[in-house]
Amino acid sequence: MSSSAAKDKPELPFPFLTDEETVNAFRECKTLFVLRGLPGSGKTTVAQAIVDRYRDGTKMVSADAYNINPGSQAAYHEEYKQLDKDLEVYCRRDMSVLVLDDTHHERERLEKIFDIADQYQYLVVLVEPKTSWRLDCNLLKEKNQWQLSADDLKKLKPGVEKDFLPLYFGWFLSKKGSESLQKAGQTFLDELSSQKAFKKEIKHFVSGDEPKEKISLASYFVKRSPGGLHCTTKFCDYGKADGATEYSQQDVVKKSYSKAFTLTISALFVTPRTMGARVELSEQQLPLWPADVDKMIPSDNLPRGSRAHVTLGCAAGVEPKQTGVDLLEMIRQEKGGSQGEEVIELSRGKLYSLGNGQWMLRLAKKLEFRAIFTGYYGKDHTVPTHSSRKGGALPSCTII
Repeated sequence: MSSSAAKDKPELPFPFLTDEETVNAFRECKTLFVLRGLPGSGKTTVAQAIVDRYRDGTKMVSADAYNINPGSQAAYHEEYKQLDKDLEVYCRRDMSVLVLDDTHHERERLEKIFDIADQYQYLVVLVEPKTSWRLDCNLLKEKNQWQLSADDLKKLKPGVEKDFLPLYFGWFLSKKGSESLQKAGQTFLDELSSQKAFKKEIKHFVSGDEPKEKISLASYFVKRSPGGLHCTTKFCDYGKADGATEYSQQDVVKKSYSKAFTLTISALFVTPRTMGARVELSEQQLPLWPADVDKMIPSDNLPRGSRAHVTLGCAAGVEPKQTGVDLLEMIRQEKGGSQGEEVIELSRGKLYSLGNGQWMLRLAKKLEFRAIFTGYYGKDHTVPTHSSRKGGALPSCTII
């Protein structure tokens, strides 16, 4: 290869192409890779590399195939309408890897794509070329197939220069992992509800007019997990949350994005408000964990990662973020010297009562699941509720 050809070859240092563990994790997921960048920056080369790497069950959808000239989405309304229609056809087929190749310089266009991914429960990974010329309009005018001028490219540049931040970053379990953890949670609920000790404390889970003997924990907790089960690291609110931009710019976050990790579950827990799984972070995961979230009050001095969890369900009207608060309360008790009262040995470990309707199953054998570090880019959903159930009825439920 000539030196000039080597210089022009796009760099492909992406975990989903180079790291075998990550590739295997993506094979267990349904993923939409969304290419983003200026014309001529190397998007199509990366898109084709993804297709070549994953092969079976993979489909690339390219704006070029619909004769969409990079520019305003409004100018290609019918073309985009057909592209989206075809994309949904592939989503309905449950293809494991979809690759969408376009400039994606308009926020409105990206939000439409995220809606489709949400509807069909696809994990989203935003992919931008890492070529040295990706933002050099003078060089790109020679490389792009649309013969766009430097001035044309400069008009598109602001839309791809700024990072598109998600609602939150986190580790997302594969579909297989999500199903396995949900099953473990369901077994825990079944075993817990049959215990005499729990039945004595059932008052924490019912309101005054509900028959205590008829409560079903399986229906008490509502599953809310867009894109599959996940462990949130940083809530970004699409860049509006405090510290969101700073978090996204950290080298460890950039290098870890779209990489597979092993998520370790050390305990399952239930309170009158939430049901969750306690996550034990590794040395490789702790740098991705914000330093300011493991506190209930400013004077708290809990170990970093104390709040790490996967929400498995919430009582009606309770926000999923309450799961982390409930876990911190239990850990504060532990640090204060109270492990709770040991009740009985269940199939996966020892059951402890921490009082006030709080129960924790400390696992004899920790559970491990593959998880991808990426973002959730869908809408900030709210679900109205009219429940009067104990645990705090709220006007809406925000998924985070």
